[in-house]
Amino acid sequence: MAEKDDYLLDLLVDLGFTNAGQVAAARAEASAAGMGIVDTLVANQVIRPGDVTQAKAAQFGAEVVNLGAMKIEDEVLSIIPRHVAKKYRVLPLFKSEGKVAVAIADPSDLNTIDSLHHLLNAEIELRVASEADIEAALNRYYGGEKKALDAGVFKDVIQELTEADVQIGKTEDDGGAVDADGPLIRLVNQIIVDAFKLRASDIHLEPLEKRFRLRYRIDGVMQEMKSPPKRLQPSIIARLKIQSNMIISEHRIPQDGRIQTKVGSKLIDLRVSCLPTNHGESIVMRILDKEGLKLGLPELGFFTDDQATFERLIAMPDGILLVTGPTGSGKTTTLYSCLHYINRPDKKIITVEDPVEYILAGINQVQVSEQVGLTFAMALRAILRQAPNVVMIGEIRDLETASIAINASLTGHLVFSTLHTNDAPGAVARLVDIGVKPFLVASSTRCLMAQRLVRKICKKCTQPYEPTESEMRALGITPEMVRGATLMKGRGCNNCNNTGNRGRFGVFEIFVIDDEARKLIYDQAPTSVLRSRAREMGMRTLREDGVRKILAGLTTPEEVIRSTVGDEA
Repeated sequence: MAEKDDYLLDLLVDLGFTNAGQVAAARAEASAAGMGIVDTLVANQVIRPGDVTQAKAAQFGAEVVNLGAMKIEDEVLSIIPRHVAKKYRVLPLFKSEGKVAVAIADPSDLNTIDSLHHLLNAEIELRVASEADIEAALNRYYGGEKKALDAGVFKDVIQELTEADVQIGKTEDDGGAVDADGPLIRLVNQIIVDAFKLRASDIHLEPLEKRFRLRYRIDGVMQEMKSPPKRLQPSIIARLKIQSNMIISEHRIPQDGRIQTKVGSKLIDLRVSCLPTNHGESIVMRILDKEGLKLGLPELGFFTDDQATFERLIAMPDGILLVTGPTGSGKTTTLYSCLHYINRPDKKIITVEDPVEYILAGINQVQVSEQVGLTFAMALRAILRQAPNVVMIGEIRDLETASIAINASLTGHLVFSTLHTNDAPGAVARLVDIGVKPFLVASSTRCLMAQRLVRKICKKCTQPYEPTESEMRALGITPEMVRGATLMKGRGCNNCNNTGNRGRFGVFEIFVIDDEARKLIYDQAPTSVLRSRAREMGMRTLREDGVRKILAGLTTPEEVIRSTVGDEA
């Protein structure tokens, strides 16, 4: 071991990361403290962990990889099973012509490399990454150390489940008695309880060829958990279909339902979707904590200047404010926070939603129901006769809904809604594409805001971070910008499930419509021209707002790159 350390120290000196005098001083200190020499150099900040990674790679002629900037496909991850990847601390990167490239922190670990060679029956190509990067990547792709399901629950199910329990779906459907404390029911309940405790937004139960995969989406990122036994797949699906009032004998068409349950003293709703696939029915449950939405505008992620602009816009007496972005980008949460901000006894606020996700005190909320003919358009026509000051429409999906919303805004109502577009100026083209006349868009629209969600750095394990050249180049960060800022990154701890991130907030692109922008919309100017006008007015793009939050130490370059696209030149 000492020989290997000496060779690594020589490399660190040869590469210019340290010098012989610093090594000698660290050797004496390490001997007194009972530490390794390299660890002492890192602890004293003589060298950085990244320097050690570079030296290890040079020692074996291997390439250093930035795992945070890579996207590894599920097909590649399946090459090395989860337990093997966790045991050996390796990550598969790609496979080609009988070779498997893996990322490893210690390329001198010949036992691991030899074990992988025999296990995979393939030649192993080494890439080197830091231990912290490999740990974060393993948690990101394979799930953290914190297991979602107690092993005891599985043990109970396997030991106690009888043939009658396996047919539990049929028993319930036939009106037979069901043991509320039965092992299968406890297993399904435990899946939901653990998801809630881990702050998951979705539960995914996916039937694959040889296993029944369980994944939670936590802070917007899928994390794989310990999977239930494949043979319990039909029973678990039947149980969930019954709880959500679906037809359990129907396996050929998609179905939707809802489950309401208690976790401790909290009442939560789950929106359940069932989709037939090759290997059985896939179940996705979206968790809605009706008591959990207490967000003010600062908690959304606005900086002071953007918050002041947004507060001025949502206090206007009329017009339309549209929040745009893909599914899961936090649009509805932003609108709820707006309503919470302006909700006062002197204002009548009505919402039309599908579904009503959170209960807001003092606000009239209408649930759309296609089964009885209560569409967005019908509900809107009805609520305008209720003389509201503010109307929120869950989503503008068609011309009829858009037309009623615009007419409402032109007759003295403030209208909030969402739209699926990639950026703020693109919302204009989307409305025109739906069939709205450009002059109506121009006269009614007050503000278009695009948003994305990025993960926050965990406050309990945050530490200074030096971005790579590729990250700085991708984000347009200059050395001068970094010089006056402290970039941070989470190390990983129990508080954040070893991911380095806990919670999410928004990055925003706010396009305030002025008279010149209205003229451009009226003249049907292309989106690129509108975007140029917005930039002239001082609109920051999503990525530029993300960079501000990186430099403030709130999130990481990896998160902003993942969630936003590069700005046009």
